[in-house]
Amino acid sequence: MTINWVVLEAGDARVEIAPEVGGAIASFRWRGHELLRPTHGNARTTRNVRQFACYPLVPYSNRIAEAVLRTRDGTTHELAGNFDNHPHAIHGVGWQRPWSVEHRASTHALLTLEHQPDGDAAKAWPFAFRATHSFSMEVRTNAATLALTLAIESFATCAFPFGLGWHPFFPRDAMTELGFNANGVWHTDATGLPTRHVAIPDAWRFDPPRALATPLDNVFTGWAGRASVVWPQRGLEVKIEADRSCDHLVVYIPPGRDFFAVEPVTHMTDAFNRYARGARGTGTRIIDPGQTYRCTMRIVASLSDFTVVTG
Repeated sequence: MTINWVVLEAGDARVEIAPEVGGAIASFRWRGHELLRPTHGNARTTRNVRQFACYPLVPYSNRIAEAVLRTRDGTTHELAGNFDNHPHAIHGVGWQRPWSVEHRASTHALLTLEHQPDGDAAKAWPFAFRATHSFSMEVRTNAATLALTLAIESFATCAFPFGLGWHPFFPRDAMTELGFNANGVWHTDATGLPTRHVAIPDAWRFDPPRALATPLDNVFTGWAGRASVVWPQRGLEVKIEADRSCDHLVVYIPPGRDFFAVEPVTHMTDAFNRYARGARGTGTRIIDPGQTYRCTMRIVASLSDFTVVTG
């Protein structure tokens, strides 16, 4: 089935968006460089959102333990599994639903998604909401910026916990460097659930920036809202900038792969269940009926000051 692409173009930058495939980004190119992990033909044909370049996380990021949502009033909601045979519910509903195109122009687009918990949809998420995802591209002489704003508006009759974020993947080679500052990190069990919060070990510290030598799939806390990815061999740098609401950062570095992910999010893994048990510092937000909450991320590409000397 053909995808109805939304394409943004300005100068030598181009973004491809697939509203029907989880509102995901397939490609962000500038000066012939792929800034995000490119989405290859088979993923485009099969609409495999997990292999796209970036997708939105709404109304939560990462895992909800055993696919059971608990709230502070003692209510329990069983959720449907949505990630193969994984025991936990993952990343909400936005990445697995078609979005509608509300507006499009050469450098701007606005997508919308409405969720009603009717019938089986209540197993995906038990509260009604409307999400919007805006895209804006700007090109200057030596830089290109893609700004993304994700918002959620509650249509529910009661307050509910929520979170927002993005899951961008980036190309990786042997010399790729990642840099960011944070003040703590969560260790996890074999299924990705957090077990203990610790000071960042030296091997997991990216201040100053370092190569991606250590496999990771962890949530960093106290993130300063700025990260950098540098490809010295390409003479290229990308800065990832997020507003203060996204004060958690998931870093996913799978071993032996040519990509990694840097995910600005509003909360830790399994935040809502921990919040229901009285835990603090989870990043859980509570939205009341009729309220709206939004956050913004920018991906800024520029030429790098780093050079590679050979010979």
